[in-house]
Amino acid sequence: MEGSPADGKPVTLRGGPLLAAITNVIVALLREHYGRGPTKAKTYVLDDIIVVVMRGSGFIPLEQTIMDSGEPELVIAMREDFQRVMAGRFRRAIEELTGCTVVAFVSRVQVEPDITMEIFFVDRPLRGLGTLEIIERE
Repeated sequence: MEGSPADGKPVTLRGGPLLAAITNVIVALLREHYGRGPTKAKTYVLDDIIVVVMRGSGFIPLEQTIMDSGEPELVIAMREDFQRVMAGRFRRAIEELTGCTVVAFVSRVQVEPDITMEIFFVDRPLRGLGTLEIIERE
């Protein structure tokens, strides 16, 4: 891995351990600030793009009530607002783990099926990476 984070400490994670760390930190942030996380999460890295795909986040009772009322677009808007509020935390986590600067962040929420994507564009390629999936067992 190239570079080091802003605090000057060298970045030591590479390959699968880096993918796992990215997935775990994004899921942990969601659990801490949203109250629940996905049942499946997978991180993809291609060149200078990091994509965290999360499935099965489920809906909190408030969201389910809104969905049942026939207004899923309100749930999408609420989740997108939440992701916007979380953007700084997500960016910092990616920068600390990769040693790269996040130059752009895009978040996308899909209600049916329940999929959320966090997409980070960083300032240089992360070479030698593929994907890693983490599935929460019940």
